[in-house]
Amino acid sequence: MIESSAVGAPRLTGRGAARRSELFDELVALVIAEGFAGFTLDELAARLHCSKRTLYGLAGSKEQLVRGVVVHFFRRATGRVEGALAAERDPVARLEAYLRAVADELAPAAPVFFDDVAAFGPAAEVYERNTRAAAGRIQQLIEEGVAAGVFREVHVAFAAEVISSVMVRIQQRQVAVATGLADAEAYAQLAELLLRGLTR
Repeated sequence: MIESSAVGAPRLTGRGAARRSELFDELVALVIAEGFAGFTLDELAARLHCSKRTLYGLAGSKEQLVRGVVVHFFRRATGRVEGALAAERDPVARLEAYLRAVADELAPAAPVFFDDVAAFGPAAEVYERNTRAAAGRIQQLIEEGVAAGVFREVHVAFAAEVISSVMVRIQQRQVAVATGLADAEAYAQLAELLLRGLTR
């Protein structure tokens, strides 16, 4: 999906690293389910049954913690999406596997999480960067399919531009507003349109 940069993610090394890593996973699960804008650090600490000082051990401020959560969410998703892609050899199956895996990774995140991401600049920048990376990956997969003769001859740059535009609209919550589709549902619909339009 997604670039795997961990810049901005909390450091989880040193003494107590296993517990901090576990705590961070719990934080990610909480935030993708309920968003983050409405939480204070005190409330997050209470929900996670830890001290606020422990949270400061993950990041220096709520803003840094939130950005770290978003980075971690996409970094983890990247590994699983690329794993699904690596399991396929046929270009049609590869494109389908990629888009379905993206949809599957986004599905557990509640709309409030994406709304909060869109409203918070540092988090929105992470999502946008990952969206651009995903669009580039899709262009590569289309090029592979055209070269192998299993996709119709299309103007790959134009197709990639259209796809990128839709993905940016999904990321910016415009598709959700216009259609009522969650981000994962929108990616599933995009996969259906792409596969029907490209395959011979």
